[in-house]
Amino acid sequence: MAAPKRTLYISPPDGGWGWMIVAGCFLVTICTRAVTRCISIFFVEFQTYFAQDYAQTAWIHSIVDCVTMLCAPLGSVVSNHLSCQVGIMLGGLLASTGLILSSFATSLKHLYLTLGVLTGLGFALCYSPAIAMVGKYFNKRRALAYGIAMSGSGIGTFILAPVVQLLIEQFSWRGALLILGGFVLNLCVCGALMRPITLKEDHKKPPEQDSSSKTPKGDLLPLSLCSPLLEECTQPCLCCSLKQEYHFLLKADFVVFATSILFMAYGCSPLFVYLVPYALSVGVSHQQAAFLMSILGVINIVGNVTFGWLTDRRCLKNSRYICYLFAVGLDGLCYLFLPMLQSFPLLMPFSCTFGYFDGAYVTLIPVVTAEVVGTTSLSSALGVVYFLHAVPYLVSPPIAGWLVDTTGSYTAAFLLCGFSMIFSSILLSFARLIKKMKTSHLQSLDKEPGPKLQLWPNGTVAYSVAGEVDQKDGDLMTTGGPSYNT
Repeated sequence: MAAPKRTLYISPPDGGWGWMIVAGCFLVTICTRAVTRCISIFFVEFQTYFAQDYAQTAWIHSIVDCVTMLCAPLGSVVSNHLSCQVGIMLGGLLASTGLILSSFATSLKHLYLTLGVLTGLGFALCYSPAIAMVGKYFNKRRALAYGIAMSGSGIGTFILAPVVQLLIEQFSWRGALLILGGFVLNLCVCGALMRPITLKEDHKKPPEQDSSSKTPKGDLLPLSLCSPLLEECTQPCLCCSLKQEYHFLLKADFVVFATSILFMAYGCSPLFVYLVPYALSVGVSHQQAAFLMSILGVINIVGNVTFGWLTDRRCLKNSRYICYLFAVGLDGLCYLFLPMLQSFPLLMPFSCTFGYFDGAYVTLIPVVTAEVVGTTSLSSALGVVYFLHAVPYLVSPPIAGWLVDTTGSYTAAFLLCGFSMIFSSILLSFARLIKKMKTSHLQSLDKEPGPKLQLWPNGTVAYSVAGEVDQKDGDLMTTGGPSYNT
């Protein structure tokens, strides 16, 4: 077959087929992130069928989330070397196969491998390439396009949670997993929508290639003979570029921010695993418990859109960092009150509040990261920040499950998650306060009179010219003015 023609665009089209790319990414987020959240609905069935405790069952959700985060760079590599269409289609096949094989599981270890590793790997191959394609097609409307595409996670959770519960009641957990496997196969259709686009900037050659193309033909042979030596010389340059790209890892502000991300990620993950089992344990019906997850997903979307819009206003634009701390801290407070809420009418306001502020701080994570490292290193820093979510996502649900098995209640697990998120907010608050104190101290030193030391770009020290001018003016006043030679 002949290769399909690619239209050369000078800049992203900001529309046209790009809206189909947005629709495809929207469906990808439903089939990946929403399905991952709905896996917790199967936990009660898994515990009853396999006669296992909470800690053993919670590893399924942890492995799915961890593999999806850890293998996300693999999805980018596959899409770059093959194509985005191939990467998403391959991921859809792997994820669907994992869910279908999980319907024949005979033990939890079987589910760890199929529902955890295989499905998580498939989601990883789909998620990052789909998000990257939206950025290829949009520039001016990029924020709107990403807002629509990423809302699939909350909308998908709202729709799928009661549907999955109904499927379990009608066809058992095996039949529900089999149907979910067929539904996730729609990722192959989403991959087919990802039509590749070629921009003008993709055809720009680096300066080294342009200069080499102008060399005479007689010089080609010596260059080819010396090419191995040139490759060895360019390796240190590659290391220097990587060091320059990730220089922010040594900044104190980023280290504190990364540490707070670990505590925040530990606290936010277990709720999506244990909200339904906790609701069932306090006497809430299965349908109402699934509806709590749906409400959580819908309000999460509202938090994403409205809180992002509010922090873009002039009155809050310079306080986004504080708004992020406020959202994380309030989610931690919601955790502390959760053990006292033991009925459906009380759990409804909790789901609304937690879902809203969960969507709020998720929206502000890239904004706060940009404030910490700057916009130049934002892409690399976000990769590190989202990579840091993997380990807390892996260990927090099993630790919470172990606490539930040990204490016989959910109180200790929820309190630990709440204090973890509050500590994350307090840590960043103290770091912000110390930074402001240092800044005010430096500003007070700058306002002190007298000659000041200044450092020129070449590294030499120069005294303030203002001090010397004042001294000369004083000398002129005492001598009665300058004397002129005639």
